[in-house]
Amino acid sequence: MKNIRAIGAVCLCFLLVVSLTAAHAAGKAKPAPNTGPNPYETAIEKVRGDIWKAINSGKCGSASAAITVDGKTVYAEGFGMADREKSVPVDASTLFNIGSVSKVYVAAAVMLLADDGRIDLDKPASYYLPQFRMADSRYRAITVRMLLNHTSGLPGTEYANAFGFKYNDKVKQDTIETLTRSHLKHAPGAMAVYCNDGFTLAEMIVERMSGMTYLDFLNRRIFKPLGLKNTGVSVGGIRGKPVAAYYDPTTGKKHPPEALSVLGAGGLSSTAVELCRFADAFAAENRLLKKASLAEMKKAQPSAFAGKLRQPELSFGLGWDLTGLARYDAAGIKVLGKSGGTGNYSSMVYTAPDRKISVAVIATGPQSGAMLIALDLLDAVLVGKKMIPKEEKGVTAPPAAALIPQEDVQFGGYYGSQGGLAQIVFAADRKSVAVFSFEGQEKKPVVALAYSGGFYHDGKGNDFYFASIGPETYFVQSNPTLKVDAIAMQKVNPLAKPQNLRIGMDGKVWLRRNVAPFESVAATDSHLEMSHLYKDLPGYVAFRGVKRIDSPEYAAMPFDAVRDQTELFIFERNGAMWAWTSDMLYSPADSAAAALKPGETSVKIGDEGYSEWLLAAEDLIMNYTKPKQGRVIVFNANDTVAYDSAIDSGEAYAARGSYIEVAGAADDLVTINARQAVVVRKKP
Repeated sequence: MKNIRAIGAVCLCFLLVVSLTAAHAAGKAKPAPNTGPNPYETAIEKVRGDIWKAINSGKCGSASAAITVDGKTVYAEGFGMADREKSVPVDASTLFNIGSVSKVYVAAAVMLLADDGRIDLDKPASYYLPQFRMADSRYRAITVRMLLNHTSGLPGTEYANAFGFKYNDKVKQDTIETLTRSHLKHAPGAMAVYCNDGFTLAEMIVERMSGMTYLDFLNRRIFKPLGLKNTGVSVGGIRGKPVAAYYDPTTGKKHPPEALSVLGAGGLSSTAVELCRFADAFAAENRLLKKASLAEMKKAQPSAFAGKLRQPELSFGLGWDLTGLARYDAAGIKVLGKSGGTGNYSSMVYTAPDRKISVAVIATGPQSGAMLIALDLLDAVLVGKKMIPKEEKGVTAPPAAALIPQEDVQFGGYYGSQGGLAQIVFAADRKSVAVFSFEGQEKKPVVALAYSGGFYHDGKGNDFYFASIGPETYFVQSNPTLKVDAIAMQKVNPLAKPQNLRIGMDGKVWLRRNVAPFESVAATDSHLEMSHLYKDLPGYVAFRGVKRIDSPEYAAMPFDAVRDQTELFIFERNGAMWAWTSDMLYSPADSAAAALKPGETSVKIGDEGYSEWLLAAEDLIMNYTKPKQGRVIVFNANDTVAYDSAIDSGEAYAARGSYIEVAGAADDLVTINARQAVVVRKKP
């Protein structure tokens, strides 16, 4: 029931490896005064062209870009409209959510407390946060450092009610409760797999060890010392400042201002200028951190897995996505970089701290291409300042296909990624490989690969290979230009003694119950789920990702290298079998959804605040009355959202078989008035 994202939706850093395309631009440039040739002119023209290309393609709604050199802003410009209804353009002071760029701020906060002698990076996280416990005893070995360099082994991300239209402080406690029943996907320190929850724990450690709220600590120790007057909570919590609104590119609908409650993991907003100013703080000692802490934040933080692929992986630092790239390393230029993506925004900041150069691009639209636009901008700045030679990108013929080695055929089978389940099938004549994704049990082709020179090629410049390391097999993307590799998918291992869950799971519809009415529009794809079994994968179940069935009541994470996995817990409640998938609570549709018929229907939210569900018994047109904070969502039979009161108004049409979700606070009452719809159906 989900549109499974295939190979490209693997991890945030992996998006940097893939050959993405995107662009932005417009506003008023502010080049540095210069009596001679402007060394930034080519860079400015490049970023303008890239940004406008992204805007014109629909991938980006609006954007902002900036360059700072030697602590001064030499260029800042806004592109597109911040508010279309009022014709307010984006300028250099317009605020955007910066998503995971926020991770560098919490890492810096931890290092400030290390400078104060209050935190030791290599002490267990549970030493500083006693309430942090897990069902897996190995959690005791997770250090503060591992929270900040993605090597903790934590499952991934507390998504439930963490992304929405208002700040939800309860998310921190929810994260602790979810982790209490969770296991690790790999031993602490064994691998570096992108993980948001580690940074939420780091945020909590900062609060406990400083005795301040996290935001107060940032204001006192980072924002004010660096003069960051336009950096703070997500745009959903901003009042009285210009904010870049997000408009759905397919419908043009304006979304409510987005708020992320996980401040340490991704909940801050800023401007491109202030992103650069913050990045500039890593250029010199005592601007923010002492010498030892500054050096620690600028160096790579490898896991035990480092060196096991053909090329290095992206070099995670403390909060940073990368602490170097081959092209700049060869020129003796240290580069740090961090990307950010939310439901509505994307961002990227790069800094060459030893050269005192920083660039940033932030945009509305999760697929804006901000990462590569910012990388092109940095490259153009360094070329313009004659610090690196211009890279000539010639056209080369695609490699001639060769016969696939017989020993590679063993790599065929099912694979898992953050995007879901895939299958790799080798042609009988060994001349090609097909990659399929699954929508439920329907298999769809994604890409055909040809073999040459030890790699599999997709015809678009992307190279892949298979790597068997210990008992695991990985499908790896290799980028010869950036000289980095990234695990794209991991093979599903067959089970010697497959088990079954205590209830039938194949084709079962599940309705999510722990939905806050302010949760993000982008999160509605988690509200209606269908679980599946696959005859070729006995002992596994697909329900918010692939899971290995370990007992009649429990299915585990089967992968060590896939981000944002969840575990499945089956339990009985009020005579029905309910399910936890880590942070999200579901009940079966056949026991949860009452029939909605013509007339008036009252729906009351219970004491626990769980969503209530209805099922349209016939084609209906409905209107409703609800409290201000309440929400009504209509899902078509194919699980797409037909109506959402967060962005829609007026009457709603619910076709026969549609599910209607009612969300609100405890004791909220929503009244639905439905009448039969006259629908003209075409004869087959």
